[in-house]
Amino acid sequence: MSEPKSKQDETTSRERALIAARAADEKKATDIMVQEVRDLIGVTDYFVIATAANNRQVEAIVDEIEEAERVQGHCKPLHREGTQDGTWSLLDYGDIVVHVFQPETREYYRLEALWNDAPVIDLAKEAGLTELEYSDRIAKLLGKA
Repeated sequence: MSEPKSKQDETTSRERALIAARAADEKKATDIMVQEVRDLIGVTDYFVIATAANNRQVEAIVDEIEEAERVQGHCKPLHREGTQDGTWSLLDYGDIVVHVFQPETREYYRLEALWNDAPVIDLAKEAGLTELEYSDRIAKLLGKA
């Protein structure tokens, strides 16, 4: 007799990445992007990267994503970490990793540029997010400038 599947097994990593992107948008994150990195780094399937205006918004976005993943994706993070000053926070779900940065920290690390060969998901088409706000650098990277 086979083991019953968990609810997390029923949602794909792509679907959970989109859940995270929508949750970030709910809390007014900017520069939201989802990169499919599985073929490049092998330890996770997707990076979800978003920008928050200040440390309170970083925390609010991360909390919203964690709740949305629990309710809709039926999963909890394996690990949650961040800087003490609130300029960056990370949620690690194994198959997706969420990064929420303040603008200066995102500019410093430029994660999306490190993995610029990774396909980027069209969030308007796949997540229904049509009113996303992008900085000039990210808009150019996404070909939206």
